[in-house]
Amino acid sequence: MYDYIKGEIAELTPAFVVIDAGGVGYSIQITLPTYTTLNAEKSARLFIFEAIREDAHILYGFMNQAERQLFLLLISVSGIGANTARMIMSSYSTHEIQDMIATGNVTALNGIKGIGIKTAQRIIVDLKDKILKVAGANSSGQFSLAVNNPVKEEAVSALVMLGFAANASQKAVEQILKNEPNLRVEQLIKTALKMM
Repeated sequence: MYDYIKGEIAELTPAFVVIDAGGVGYSIQITLPTYTTLNAEKSARLFIFEAIREDAHILYGFMNQAERQLFLLLISVSGIGANTARMIMSSYSTHEIQDMIATGNVTALNGIKGIGIKTAQRIIVDLKDKILKVAGANSSGQFSLAVNNPVKEEAVSALVMLGFAANASQKAVEQILKNEPNLRVEQLIKTALKMM
């Protein structure tokens, strides 16, 4: 299982990117927001989900772990395959999708190509509690998992691996970063451990 692939961008299209890592070209399926982000880059690090089927091994790439986590939640819904999840994530940002699911916005999900009303309802029913649990909400009710802050993501991920709840870890890390936004990951984790 790959966690991420880092290397030079050899080819880039709206549907996939080829990353040359150590002389091997990895063809990785991407979303439109990822394409837009990579367009100005010469190299990239993408977090990977590997779909293994009888007829193919397909790599899907994401800019951060929050995107990959949302993708995994989407494909856990009955009737949502990897391509449909990619279509959903190409239509809206990670934050917007989390918000739609958490608020039960069937109309917005139904507006995505290939998503009918029943599928939109199933996504909300299956994922609403998981989105609220994984992402958590800050004081303004906005979901913070989608914020592209690698230090924050790494610290929360480390705390969760140490056995702390995702929501509590998220809140502790955010609280620390409000007061000291330039902390390194190790310092952030140590400070959070004292609060937990």
